[in-house]
Parts: sequence; structure tokens; C-alpha cells
Amino acid sequence: MFIGREQELQFLNDRYNENKGQLIVLYGRRRVGKTETLREFCKDKPHVFFSCTQSTDKAQLSRFSSILLKENIPARDYISEFSDWEKAFRSVLDLPYRDSKKLIIIDEFPYMCKGNPSIPSILQNLWDIEFKDKNVMIILCGSSMSFIEKEILSEKNPLYGRATGVYKMKEMGFYDAIQFFPNYSERDKVYAYSILGGIPHYLKQFNPELPLRENIKRGILTKGSVLYSEVEFLLHQELRETSVYNSVIEAVALGSTKLNDISQKSMVEDTSKTSVYLKNLIELGLISREFSIESSTKEMANTKRGLYRLNDNFFRFWYAFGYANISQLEDGDVEGVHKYIVEPSLHEFASLAFEDVCRQFIMELQKKDQLPFRIIKLGRWFGKTTMHDSKASSGLRIAETEIDLLGIGRNNKEYLVGECKFKNVPFDYSEYISTVAKLTHEKEKAKFYYALFSESGFDKKILTEAKASKNIYLYDLNTIVNL
Repeated sequence: MFIGREQELQFLNDRYNENKGQLIVLYGRRRVGKTETLREFCKDKPHVFFSCTQSTDKAQLSRFSSILLKENIPARDYISEFSDWEKAFRSVLDLPYRDSKKLIIIDEFPYMCKGNPSIPSILQNLWDIEFKDKNVMIILCGSSMSFIEKEILSEKNPLYGRATGVYKMKEMGFYDAIQFFPNYSERDKVYAYSILGGIPHYLKQFNPELPLRENIKRGILTKGSVLYSEVEFLLHQELRETSVYNSVIEAVALGSTKLNDISQKSMVEDTSKTSVYLKNLIELGLISREFSIESSTKEMANTKRGLYRLNDNFFRFWYAFGYANISQLEDGDVEGVHKYIVEPSLHEFASLAFEDVCRQFIMELQKKDQLPFRIIKLGRWFGKTTMHDSKASSGLRIAETEIDLLGIGRNNKEYLVGECKFKNVPFDYSEYISTVAKLTHEKEKAKFYYALFSESGFDKKILTEAKASKNIYLYDLNTIVNL
């Protein structure tokens, strides 16, 4: 059963239904579900679907020819293989799809280009002269994001400016991901998302009929399972010096977020080299550099600033619980690793993903027009701020603080301060007071609202205050998960 990707399918169908030629570039990191989405899109449409391989140009052309010549086109009557790519691509116009677009999908297009660098020029020439005014739709798909962005979409590439649509696919959001586990409890849905993220390939490795703990043991910690070797396989496929990358990723996964700290933890002495490793991981979509929501453009341009974090929840899980205990897992001690290492720490591990879930919840509310104002920017805030302190002579003090979620309205006139608590006890009133105390310096200039998110509800004092106030919003786990 195909799950989610409504936005991507809508985009593709809208382009398909337009009365002109379409050249679409669709790309995204490996395992994100590009191929499955494209197959879902074209399953009820006449089409040609070609998956490129890492092979010689001659072998690629031979395979492409055999697929096209299976269609009822004139060329099949007198040749068994096209002599060159121009003739092969031009034959798309002969596809016998009279009442619909002539749809061709080329999956892993970068493999084709690496085998023959002239492919973009050939396509560009055909597009300009013949395809763009015909009822044709060509979709070029790729997993090599750096190649797509730096080669296919760059000004130096012949195809630059020809694409009628460019779509970068990202992993599924929380609300699509949990559809894989309809019978899980709200807490276990958050756990499952914190472990697997929104990568469909990973989500499919768990059996929704099995308890979460069994899926963790069988689907991740057991040698021979797909996810047991997934991280190593992906790194070897995409990168050299995998031992160094392992050290860098492990450092980030275990809490090192600043460049110097990552360099020290990973034992890469030169921070400039660490920056290169991190840059490559960012290009793969595994790591991102995070800034406070109100950071200036100048600060974000500084390569030594910002915090690094893993985007991929499964990588976080593997480096926290699998990679660190690989010797025990290789010996088959799956039960011991789960009981003594995973189980006691899983709740705390999931708290970071819970913040992301709450952010997605807020964005869904915005789509439904259920927020007190329109949020222009939403993200984490961290830095120094002025706070009330009765012990200080001035009644104020400068302190380092963080805000889990900060939504900012137009012209900085409204703020939504969000605090996320994923723990087994109710949100305490003192925690609410601490939340209110943040960003004191802004309160004379803007209107503030508070969104409190809690796994285990709220104490009576908060409930009473929320009833009496119009600027406090309380969201429990049931409300968040079952939006």
C-alpha cells in the first residue's frame, strides 16, 4: 500500500495535465521514496520507466533501446537497438499514446550523465527544437543531490533554464510516517518516528503488527536485518574515508554540536578538515547547520558559527545504540543491548524528535488557520537574553537560554513561544513561569502567546491559568498525534 506523498503527486499530476511539454527534475537523498512516488504517479498512465545503472554508456544505451523498442513505435520494425542517444530520445515522439502525454521517466539520471557527459546537450537540443512544444513529459530523477544541484541545475549545464519544474523531495513528515503504524499508541508513534524518521524505506522494515520493542530488536539490532547494515552501506556508497565520517557522525549524534567540539570528539585535529567532512554530509542531507531563528545573514555566512545536528533520526538511533555496541550485537546479544542500553534511554532519546513533531503540529495548525497570528518564521531560538532576577541589583540579568519553538509574526509584532516536554510527569507550573521569563527584552514591543506541549498533561495551576488567559495554548500528546 502506498502511503503519503500527496503534495508530490499533486505537483506531478498538475504538470501532466498542462497542455504543453514538461521537463521535470525530481531529486532527493537516497531512500526518500522518489522511485515509489514516481511509480505511483504513472501507474494509471501510459509511460516508459527507465532505471539507469552504473554501467558503460554502450550498455546503458542498449538497455534503454530494449525498453523503448518494446513499445509500438515504427523503429521496432527495422532495428534491434538505437545507434545513438539522439535517435533513442527522439523516438519518444513516436510513442503511441494518442490521448495522453508521452510520458518517460529516467530514474537515477546522474548515472546516465556520468557514463556519457554529452547527454544533457543532446536533451537540450531536442527539447529546444522538438519536445517543448509537443505533448511530452520527461522526468529526470536522481539521488546524487550535489550532482543535480551543481551540474544539472547550474548555469554551466546545457539543461539550465529548460526545466519546467524542479522538485526536491524530502523525507516524510510525522503525520505521514505514523500511518505505517496505525495501531501503535500515541507514545509508540513518537518513538517509532524518533527511531526511523520519515524515510519510507526504513519505515517499511518495521512490521506494524509487532510491538515496537520487537521491531527494534528484529529490524535494527539483529545482524542480517536490512537496517543493521544500512548506515555502513550508505556511507560506503556515497563517501570515501568512511572511518572518519563515522567518527564525525558519531560525535554529532552523541551531542557535539559546535565545530570545535565535533573536531575534538572525532579526533580530526584540523577544524577546516572537519568543516569539509560536515559540508559533504550536509550535501547528502544527513546533517544540517542550525542557527537561532533570529540569526542575521552575516552570522549564517560565518562557517565557524551555527550548530550541527543530524537530520536523519535513524542515523541518530544507530550511532546512539547500534554503532556504539556493535561488538555485542555481532555476538548476538540483541536482548541484552535492548534491555540494558536501548530501553532505559529511549524516552530521553525521543525528546528531540518530539520537538520536531511539535513544530510540524504548529505548521499544520497554520494550514488550518487555527493560530492567533500568521507565522512568518518558525524554529529554535538560542542565545543571550535579558531575564528577570530578583537577586540581581537591577532586577535583571543576562543569561544564555533556549526556546524549543519560536514563531515570529510579520514585522516582529507577535511571538509564539513553544515549550516541549516529553516526560512521564505533567508540565509543571514552574516550567511555565520559566518559559514566560524568556525574551523579556522583546515584550514591550510585541504581543506574546505561549504554546505548551506535554506528553503527560499539565498540572492544575497551568490548567487554571490557561482557562483565564487568551494567550496560553495547551496541547497534550493525544491532541498532537491525532491532529
